[in-house]
Order: sequence, then structure tokens, then C-alpha cells
Amino acid sequence: MAAMKPRTGDGPLEVTKEGRGIVLRMPIEGGGRLVVEMTPDEAADLGAAIEQCEAVPSR
Repeated sequence: MAAMKPRTGDGPLEVTKEGRGIVLRMPIEGGGRLVVEMTPDEAADLGAAIEQCEAVPSR
């Protein structure tokens, strides 16, 4: 029987340009990663929404 290994976040947060889209790979609690593909306009809207969140420190 194989040893059970604890799952980790499976890597760092990544944002890459792939073709015409932007791909976000975010580690999630419990293991694995959330993968979301979006257009550049959607990525800009997401960035603006995150910056407007009170819990996010301003730069």
C-alpha cells in the first residue's frame, strides 16, 4: 500500500498570457489549484474590483 502524502497548494499563484486569454492558477485550501481563463478586459475588471476591496492594502 502506498504512503499517503499530505496535499499542498500545488504551486504558487500564477497569472500567464496564453493565446488571446489570461490564465489565473490559484492554490486553494485543501490542495489543488483553481484555474480561471479570462479575457484581458475581464482581468482588468477583476484587478479593479480587488483594489476596491477594503481588506486589500493599497499600494
